[in-house]
Amino acid sequence: MYYQIKETLVGSTHKKCLEEASAYPFVAVLTPEEWGNSKDTFDIGIDRDHEQENIYNTKADVNYDAITGTFRIPDRSNVAGDDFLFAFALDEKGVVFIDVNGYAGNIIRDMAKTRKWHAPGLERFLCDFLDRIIREDRSYFENLEKELKKIEDELAGDFDEQGSSARINEIRSDLLEMRTHYEQLLDLVQVFEENDNDFFRNENLRLFKLFGSRASRRLDMILSLQDYTVQIRDLYQAQMVIKQNHIMTILTIVTTIFMPLTLIVGWYGMNFTHMPELESPYAYPIVILVCLLISSGSLYYFKKKKWL
Repeated sequence: MYYQIKETLVGSTHKKCLEEASAYPFVAVLTPEEWGNSKDTFDIGIDRDHEQENIYNTKADVNYDAITGTFRIPDRSNVAGDDFLFAFALDEKGVVFIDVNGYAGNIIRDMAKTRKWHAPGLERFLCDFLDRIIREDRSYFENLEKELKKIEDELAGDFDEQGSSARINEIRSDLLEMRTHYEQLLDLVQVFEENDNDFFRNENLRLFKLFGSRASRRLDMILSLQDYTVQIRDLYQAQMVIKQNHIMTILTIVTTIFMPLTLIVGWYGMNFTHMPELESPYAYPIVILVCLLISSGSLYYFKKKKWL
């Protein structure tokens, strides 16, 4: 796919993009195979080309006469799953995306349908492209916050021990992944803002700063949610300790009640010849009554002390 950056993204061809690059910066979306076959025709001064098969993070590198880099974008619907991967190379003439998963192409097709600029330019396109990557994240983080609040409310009553713990850990892991993603995005935008190669117009560098501020606010939300998960995890552990202590209290009370009964059973299990109660017709019901009184008295005492 080839586009020229005018008031909108206008579909074009490889030849036309290169011929009119001085008037209209271009955007190209190529597969790794297409990039391998045509990268020399773009005349972008790349010192080191990124291997599309080995994209580990989001970053930008300043070359002698180009900026190259990679994107590794977590899938918001499954952050722990496979990421969206693509690389890019740009200079003052335009930008080429080497799209591995089709993610960059989907964003640009959507921009071509919906985006219109009063002051078009390469800087404006790049900022809007980056904004498309994070624009749904506010609602994503708000939904996570609501889910954490629901878990916190459930911890006050009956809760699923296994499920709650597993979900808290899953959210913490997702937030760590998103935190890394945003920190890398901010580093990439800083490279653009520094403009070492003078590819961007100075009056438009503020656009990168605006995006950086927006991404920083999202990062603050992530850090706040991470703190919230720590608090909920501590609350979960406290609830587990309380629950275990309650169980131990019940077991201790049961043991305490049955200790004197066990003693009585031990006495009468010795069967000495001269135990007077053995000959009494009332001995058995008396022993039963004594046992009931001991049990009832113990329960009353424990309830009075609020141990039950």
